[in-house]
Amino acid sequence: MEKVVELVRHNQTKRWSFFEGILSDRTIGMMEALDGFGYFTTGLSFLAVSMVLFLRAWYVFAVAVGDDPVLAVLGLVHDLLLVIILLELFRTTINFLKTKVITLEPFLYICVIASTRRILTTGAQVSYMGELTDLIFNRYLMDLGANVLVVVVLIVAVYLSRRTAPPAMIWRNENSSLH
Repeated sequence: MEKVVELVRHNQTKRWSFFEGILSDRTIGMMEALDGFGYFTTGLSFLAVSMVLFLRAWYVFAVAVGDDPVLAVLGLVHDLLLVIILLELFRTTINFLKTKVITLEPFLYICVIASTRRILTTGAQVSYMGELTDLIFNRYLMDLGANVLVVVVLIVAVYLSRRTAPPAMIWRNENSSLH
C-alpha cells in the first residue's frame, strides 16, 4: 500500500518537473506583470467605453427630446445606468490592481443596477405599446416580478456580505467607493 502511495506521489511530482526549468521566479513575475497589464488595459477600456457611451447618450437625448421628451428621458436614464455599470467595473478593476483581491460586493451592485435598468426599460416599452394584449401584459408582469425578486435577493446578499465581511474589508470597500 505504501508503495502505491509513494508511486502516485512520485508521478504527480514528476508530472510537474517539466515546468521546473520554465517556471522560474522571473517567468512567473513576467506572467504576473502581463496579468496586471491585462487588467490595466481592460480597466482603461471600461473607462473609454463608458465615456463614449456617456457622450452618445447625451447626444441622442438632445436630438430626440424635441420629438418625444418622455422616450428621450427614458433612453437617457437607460444609457446612463449602463455607464454606471461600466464605471463600477472600472472601479472594481482599479481595486483589484491595488489590493489583488476581487470582492463580491461590486458585482452585486452591478447586478442590482442591471436589474433596475431592465425594470425601467421593460416598463417604458410596455407603456408606449400601441396594442397591449393580455399575453404581453402577463409576460411584462412576470418579467417585472422576476427582476424585483432579483433586486431584493441581491440587496439581501449585499447585506449578508457586509455583515460577514471582516471590519477592515468593509472599511476598505467603503473608502474605495468614495474616490
